[in-house]
Amino acid sequence: MADKPTSGEILGVPYNFERPNFSSMLSSYWQPGEGMLVEKPFGVGYTLNLANWRSWVVVLVAGALLWQQEQGSSEESQDAEDEPVEVIVDDDN
Repeated sequence: MADKPTSGEILGVPYNFERPNFSSMLSSYWQPGEGMLVEKPFGVGYTLNLANWRSWVVVLVAGALLWQQEQGSSEESQDAEDEPVEVIVDDDN
């Protein structure tokens, strides 16, 4: 049986299933001079290049949106606790 390739490209999307080590992980996420997206060190697709300033903008925007969502859900739960609850019992026995 032929060995399957552990890395390559399918329909323009890169994949890599070779076991990564620490130095390859570090060099994959930090590539000065490259674009915002770089090939993942393990798996399928692309990841953010943390040496590019645009990636940090994406991380900050995602963090701000997550924080805003968490603040909104905690305010909604507080509002729901303050409102009275109406219970209707239908006894048709």
